[in-house]
Amino acid sequence: MHRDGRTEQATSIDRVWLGPAAGVFLWVDLAAPSIPELLILSDTFAFHPLSVDDAKSAIQYPKVEAYDGYLYIILHGIDYREDKQGFRTNDVDFFLGPNYLVTVHDGRARAIAELREHCPRNPRILAEGPVSLFHRIVDSMVDHYRPEVDKLEERLDELEKAIFSKPDPKLVRRILDEKRQVAHLRRILTPQRDVIGRLARRDFVDITTSMSFHFRDVYDHVVRLADDAMIFQDRITGMLDAHLSNVSNRLNEVMKVLTVVATIFMPLTLLSGMYGMNLMLPRFPGGDAAQFWWLFGGMMAVVVAMLTMFRRNHWI
Repeated sequence: MHRDGRTEQATSIDRVWLGPAAGVFLWVDLAAPSIPELLILSDTFAFHPLSVDDAKSAIQYPKVEAYDGYLYIILHGIDYREDKQGFRTNDVDFFLGPNYLVTVHDGRARAIAELREHCPRNPRILAEGPVSLFHRIVDSMVDHYRPEVDKLEERLDELEKAIFSKPDPKLVRRILDEKRQVAHLRRILTPQRDVIGRLARRDFVDITTSMSFHFRDVYDHVVRLADDAMIFQDRITGMLDAHLSNVSNRLNEVMKVLTVVATIFMPLTLLSGMYGMNLMLPRFPGGDAAQFWWLFGGMMAVVVAMLTMFRRNHWI
């Protein structure tokens, strides 16, 4: 908490501090809270039961709701894991009041952990008020998106190169995995963009004009991230089409070669079959010893003639 120009860490909460006249700014951070700790929301702060129930839920999509005396906001932090799960998001619940900010999360919020370390060394962070602190957390959360999105872009670049340099049917699974990750990213970024957009437009009286400009800057960053996610989705769709087309073309090339080989051997099989039967067929000059070489030469002539015809007609 912050009062009288000093930043202190309190072990308990006095309800007198919640009044506007107390001159105290309170930040309560509940990281992976237990059930007794969650009772602070309903018993101490008397938040609306619906917002408390949402805060207890592990997964909620980003949103902002105005209740009597405070704003309830849900935003998502982001992390990237080099495994099949891909992007991992963790929602952070904010209760923003006139002189307090309550944050509820599962303990993986990097932005909050960083600010908690800076607060004892920099009293100005809490002295600027709850809206400013809320903005700092949101801005840091959005900043953490960029490195993770850049990692995804690098993976897409490598996958795109592999499609044309080392085509492999197994690439389809990798492409679909990336597509699923991008879809998850878009599902998070789109509502989060709308939430921050409402904060930037001053839809709520608690957000002053000067702070709305700060949220507008954060909104611009989220918009660019959402646009990147849309571009990634279009790229993955094009990569999937290119890969399937590449595999189909390779299959067509293989089938063309096999068809040419089978077509060439058809007349050769006919000639060898005819002269292998005990029929009165015309004999080639030179006696019995020369019959094989006459037949072999005829077969080679047929092969050359057929290859010439295929080449002239651009079939091979």
